[in-house]
Amino acid sequence: MTMSKRNVETVRRSLEAFNRRDLDGALREMHPDAELDWSRSRGLRSGIYRGKAEIKRFWEELYDHFEEINVRPERFIEAGEHVVVPDRSFARGRAGIRVEAANTQVSTLRDGKIVRQQLFQETEEALEAVGLSEQDAHVDS
Repeated sequence: MTMSKRNVETVRRSLEAFNRRDLDGALREMHPDAELDWSRSRGLRSGIYRGKAEIKRFWEELYDHFEEINVRPERFIEAGEHVVVPDRSFARGRAGIRVEAANTQVSTLRDGKIVRQQLFQETEEALEAVGLSEQDAHVDS
């Protein structure tokens, strides 16, 4: 398996664990000094979270607000050390309010671990951040 395919599988495992609310499982795929850049978020808790402990607290706070969160990847785009994942996120709040959002996440990996995960509102912006155009992004896994 190529490095980029392994990177895609690492990101896929992390997302699947997150969707199961298995935060320890999701964190296993992250480097101890990982950074979660949610500064472009239009929702709750916009900011940058550093290290597994801060990232876990951020995720736990999200789960405190929502009974259900489901991130559905549309595709996985391999870009060297990066994996770009356009997704549709669905959430149901404690009061039953439903939220749906289209986002794109970019995970940067080193030595098989996610060292940085960044949220973008637009796929084009995420692709540009890793040096790709929409036309370059035809490789799906």
